[in-house]
Amino acid sequence: MGDFIQYKSEEGILFGKITRPEKRNAVNYQVMDGFQELLDRAEIDRSVKAVVITGEGCRAFCAGGDIAEFHDLKTEEEAISMLSRMGKLLYRLATLPKPTLASLNGTAVGGGCEIAAACDFRIARSGAKLGFIQANLAITTGWGGASLLYERLAPSTAFALLSEAKLHTAEEMEAIGFLQKVYDSLKDQTAFDFMEIILQKDTGVIEAYKKAMIEKFHAVHLKERMENEIKRCAELWALDAHHDAVSEFLN
Repeated sequence: MGDFIQYKSEEGILFGKITRPEKRNAVNYQVMDGFQELLDRAEIDRSVKAVVITGEGCRAFCAGGDIAEFHDLKTEEEAISMLSRMGKLLYRLATLPKPTLASLNGTAVGGGCEIAAACDFRIARSGAKLGFIQANLAITTGWGGASLLYERLAPSTAFALLSEAKLHTAEEMEAIGFLQKVYDSLKDQTAFDFMEIILQKDTGVIEAYKKAMIEKFHAVHLKERMENEIKRCAELWALDAHHDAVSEFLN
């Protein structure tokens, strides 16, 4: 089994699953390859009606970037190469002309929350913890997640989540509107149950509404904002404060 798999349900839902449970489904370059293949298929396959992103197991949806793997990136140039690649994938996910859902089977922190923010909808398992905790490592969101979050929530609410860098329960995140629904347990069927009403509608109608959202993203220069955000993160990445914080975390 690879680090990222894809499969399609009978209802036309294309699932993308991060399969690194021993690493809390942290993103590495192989996971990025999987995201790219998933998006390539979703963009051209007319039988795909919706996309669902989830993780293997019940412990973690995604722990963000694999700190142990990416800790070798020291300079701004090295950091921005990795950050930009994932940022471009999340922009493609956000602007995919089909409904997208993050099914948070477990804890989502850092970049895991950025992936969730790129999706149209988010559901989670009760007991899961969520947090944009990047500030605790002396960096900002590095894949464009802050810009995405500002599109999903009221600016003051988004700013608090980002700057406080705390963990929150799934129920707390549902209360502020980041999650649409919390379930006792999550299965593939749960994603279908959540999206069933949408999937019953004419595909052309749903794509038209999604394109209206994408036009709004263009109007507010989402792509450029994400790119600027990634550049700022790369600058912080190269500083001693970040490397010291990561070393302390790893030790």
